[in-house]
Amino acid sequence: MSSDFEAYEQDFGILTAEITNKVGRIPKLAGEEKTQLVLNVDKQLEEVRELLEQMDLEVREIPIQSRGMYNSRLKSYKQEMDKLEKDFKRSRIAYSDEVRNELLGADGGSSENQLIKLREERAHLLDNTEKLERSSRRLEAGYQIAVETEQVGQEILSNLSTDREKIQKARERLRETDANLGKSSRILTGMLRR
Repeated sequence: MSSDFEAYEQDFGILTAEITNKVGRIPKLAGEEKTQLVLNVDKQLEEVRELLEQMDLEVREIPIQSRGMYNSRLKSYKQEMDKLEKDFKRSRIAYSDEVRNELLGADGGSSENQLIKLREERAHLLDNTEKLERSSRRLEAGYQIAVETEQVGQEILSNLSTDREKIQKARERLRETDANLGKSSRILTGMLRR
């Protein structure tokens, strides 16, 4: 089991090194070349996610006494993955110095202010994107809870309906028994009078 985990670790190391290299190159590219590299990195990030899932499954199979060490290693790999994803997001919207100068013009003073303003706006946009993603996750969790609550409610209604039928049948039997007791009482009273 641990040999599989270690093989996954090696694959993880190779893939993350490639991704880090490519993420550093993305801001320096433009056009189709940048698009292709972004798609390639996206695909590799998906491979890393799958590797982490495999590692997680392997850790669950490891005996409990050894599991703690592997869990901490897996946790650090997940943190590294989160950092890679954040770096990737930033690199997709970052521009190289050449592209930046082309967009802003080559005059130093005002372009420096514009550059600072653009960086602030970019940071603000990244923060808003992360907040939006967190909100989306919370909404999904809330929706899931609502669906589960609805299922529980339907089960309760079904149980109540069944209980109601049982109570109605019991009442009918009680009425029949009461009627039969009344008849028996009248018959016994009649027999006693004779």
